[in-house]
Amino acid sequence: MSTYVVLAQFTDQGIRTVRNSAQRAGQAAEIAGTFGCEMKEIYWTLGEYDIVTIVEAPDEQSFMAFGLALGSLGNVRTQTLRALNKSEFAAILGKLS
Repeated sequence: MSTYVVLAQFTDQGIRTVRNSAQRAGQAAEIAGTFGCEMKEIYWTLGEYDIVTIVEAPDEQSFMAFGLALGSLGNVRTQTLRALNKSEFAAILGKLS
């Protein structure tokens, strides 16, 4: 499984209905599952981004399908970071000459 950090900002629609945000998070987790992904954590944050989630996905295609499905609901805009754990990063470093 690959890990992704998703940074999200509320759209105008999302902030107008912010009272439903916790409920929508549960729905987003269910949607993730339909694509074989798992939302491991979700945080509502102060600053440039309103929400930060940690998502695991079996492959990029599954993650992208989840991201498109989530985005099509119109409540958030996202930026995604591929996250590597220590052993994944060490394997990459091992390829350096």
